[in-house]
Formats: sequence, structure tokens, C-alpha cells
Amino acid sequence: MSISSRLDRLSALLEALAPRVELIGDECPVDTGTVVARSSAAPFLQLYLLTQGELVLTQSSQVRHIPSPSIVICRSNLSHRVSVVGKENSGHLVRAKVAIEGPAGALLFNEFSEPVILSLAQTDTALSQAVALISSELAAPRCGQPALLNRAGDILFIGLLRHLVAHPATGSGLFNGLADPRIARALVALHSAPQEAWTLERMAAEAGMSRTAFANTFRDVMNQTPGKYLGILRLAIARSAVDSGRGLKRAAKESGYASSSALSRALSRAMEEEVASSSA
Repeated sequence: MSISSRLDRLSALLEALAPRVELIGDECPVDTGTVVARSSAAPFLQLYLLTQGELVLTQSSQVRHIPSPSIVICRSNLSHRVSVVGKENSGHLVRAKVAIEGPAGALLFNEFSEPVILSLAQTDTALSQAVALISSELAAPRCGQPALLNRAGDILFIGLLRHLVAHPATGSGLFNGLADPRIARALVALHSAPQEAWTLERMAAEAGMSRTAFANTFRDVMNQTPGKYLGILRLAIARSAVDSGRGLKRAAKESGYASSSALSRALSRAMEEEVASSSA
């Protein structure tokens, strides 16, 4: 099989996510060795990269002791506290902030309803190497550091997604769908061309499955129906287009809605649901 013919499970998703990785460095104050992250409405992921020592993660009333080398991923709307055991180890903690600026951000955030902890000893070598490069570069600044760190941050995030696709942290969801080669083919097609006229039959054909088998497998793996997932994806793309000032007509065309009025109704329903959910 040629490289070009292999199933690329992440490229279309990355384009829809438009991630921007900002490496912050050692955030633990020298006197306390603790980072307190309060809930934020801004959607982003916080990554903690620990190369040596032990990390103590406190979230709600749960306390976890995490040995190095590890990566901890927390969603921005989850308040938590991170402490490094032993002040001599505080220099081995690096934090990265991953802002998701694309329309598919909500699909990704759903995968991190709880903190995700990865042991670098059990991940791909490339991911460990990216963490080691970032840690080394921050410890000894050199020429071209900003450009190097930007690229290393991108490599780190792609490596994380690759690992989570190969080893999903939960029993269902986006990573589980991408881990299934049949469902992944359909997801890649949807992410690549959400505006096309997708029917259940066409999605099943992309997956190489019968209509019934595809619908059942998709629901089991993704914890929602194919139509529901496509609707969420299209609405997210349309919202992003409207927010950027492209107008309802263009947003409807880019996201696959039949008309601007159909999109307007979908946006209104979504807003009503969000208001009802927030007041419940």
C-alpha cells in the first residue's frame, strides 16, 4: 500500500480543530511548587509534561499521584490543582496550553470530560522525544527557540492524538471511532467534506459495511447515531463561519445546510437548548 493510499485518520480532523499550542514552561512557583487552574469558559486544553519527580493532581475531591515521565491533559472548564513533589523537581514540569480555534473543538473537548493521564514509558518513542526536546529547549534558551518550540508543540499535540487514537482512554467517543478502521473511513470522509449530501447509505458505503451494521457499530463506538454526529459537526462549522462574519448564506453552504433559513432555525434551536441546559 502506498503512503498516499493509507487511511489518514487525523489530517482532516486537525484542519477542523485548528489547534494552536503555546508552551508556557515551568509554572510552579519556587516557594509552593503548585499550579492552581480555575475553571475557564474559554475552551482550551492544559497539558502538564513531567520529565522527573512526581506530580500530584487534585480534581474535585480526587487526588492522584502520578510518576514521571507523564503527560496530564485537563480541560479548561475543570478546576484542578497540580503540585510537584519536592522543590528540586519543580524545574521538570512544563505546561502547554492548546487553544482549539477550529469548529470541531467541541467534538474534541467531549473526549476530556475527566483528566487523561498518559505514561510516556508506554507511548510512542516520538512522543517521548518531543517532550524531551521541549524540556531541554526551555532549560537552555538558544537562537531560534520560539520557532522551534512552536513546531515542537505541534508535533507534541499530533503525537498525543495519534496515541489516543491507538489507545482510547474511554469506552466510546471520537477516539474510539477513529480507532475502528471502518468507522474511521466514514469519519474521515465526513470531516473532509461535511457539506456534501450525506445519507446513512453513503456513510455505510464509505465504511464498507451494510446500512444496519454501520448504524449499529457507529452508535456503539461513538455513543451517538451517525446523523447526530453529522449534525453536531455541521452546526459547529456553521457557527464558526457565522462568528467569523461570513454570513448565513455562505455558512449554510460550507456546512451542508439546505438553506440559510434552515441554518437559522438550527442555530435558534441550539441556543434554546443551551439556555435550558444552563438554567437547569
